[in-house]
Amino acid sequence: MSELRPGSGASGTCDRRLRAKGQKKTQEVNKEERATELFLRAVQEEQNGAVYEAIKFYRMAMQIVPDIEFKINYSHPADADRGGGNYFEDNDDGEIDDLLAYFEQELTLETAFPKICIPELDVTQMHISALPREILMYIFRWVVSSDLDMRALEQLSLVCRGFYICARDPEIWHLACVRVWGRNCTKVVPFMSWRDMFLRRPRVRFDGIYISKSSYIRQGEKSLDGFYRAWHHVEYYRYMRFFPDGHVIMLTTPEDPLVIIPRLRTKNSRMDSALLGHFRLSQETDNQTKVFAVVCKKKDEKQAEFQSNRFCRRNQHPEVEHTFHVGLQLSTGGRQRFNKLLWIHHSCHITYRLTGETVVTAFDLDRMYTPFQFARVKSYTAFSEQPL
Repeated sequence: MSELRPGSGASGTCDRRLRAKGQKKTQEVNKEERATELFLRAVQEEQNGAVYEAIKFYRMAMQIVPDIEFKINYSHPADADRGGGNYFEDNDDGEIDDLLAYFEQELTLETAFPKICIPELDVTQMHISALPREILMYIFRWVVSSDLDMRALEQLSLVCRGFYICARDPEIWHLACVRVWGRNCTKVVPFMSWRDMFLRRPRVRFDGIYISKSSYIRQGEKSLDGFYRAWHHVEYYRYMRFFPDGHVIMLTTPEDPLVIIPRLRTKNSRMDSALLGHFRLSQETDNQTKVFAVVCKKKDEKQAEFQSNRFCRRNQHPEVEHTFHVGLQLSTGGRQRFNKLLWIHHSCHITYRLTGETVVTAFDLDRMYTPFQFARVKSYTAFSEQPL
């Protein structure tokens, strides 16, 4: 009976609980509004140059709500007069323009002795934040590795604000630019930073492989009664794999990419038909870059040893060396930038070692020379052999 009576028993208890929750929620909203007002006022004071006043208001706001900086909508401020209306400029992606400076400022304001990162939970073991910054930067160089896996570096920067700052270190991006464009890469101009140069300047990619698929129709033999003639549809692939140290592998085969890609993970491929050589980048304009490569077949040590035998010197064929010269131009296709290679030159240089004569044969690029398309391969950057 007490439960059925209005305003008494369990129903009264529920009403009291609801009223208590409503009052608590209202108090939290009021505290958050007060902290937001103080934080935005601190932003305005800092924008005007009053750093000490800004620090005072920052501390007052964070004492009320410790994580008030993450609850404020910087994109759409409620009132510009309350402060912070022009502090963050919106771009197309909705990100803060100078996010690096903002994170550095936040880490400086939070503690008197700023650390790279702070553990979120209490841990009994040694945390990574106890390491010096030099050790952390060496770990970051291992993440990039000699394969220039800058994608892994960008993913590492998403961990926390301190890692974001370390991932934007100019030294790492400068070393990456030197590995791609050589020692002549000494000036950042006309780019904003070394990272901006690495992302915007045309270059070949090392975290995957370039594939060109060609096909043609070949006429077959007639049947015995001459009633029909067979036609064959032939498909084959050309593969090119570039390495940061200047090496390149080129391969022409009818085998499917799923079979060939694992075999081209390293430049020490055991495939007999693979051509190994070197490449270089030639930048003519800011948006036009060409790739020139010289490849040849690997010399078989057993065959060379067999030919050097004194019993096999009679009636031996003249030694001939085939070298292929390839010229390609970087182009953009689809969403990714500079993921296509267009043919501009392909020739074969035949050198007779006995006479020293060289014969050059240029191939016709109008037929069966489709552009290369880049395909990213995760296994190529899964393991690091040495740091950047």
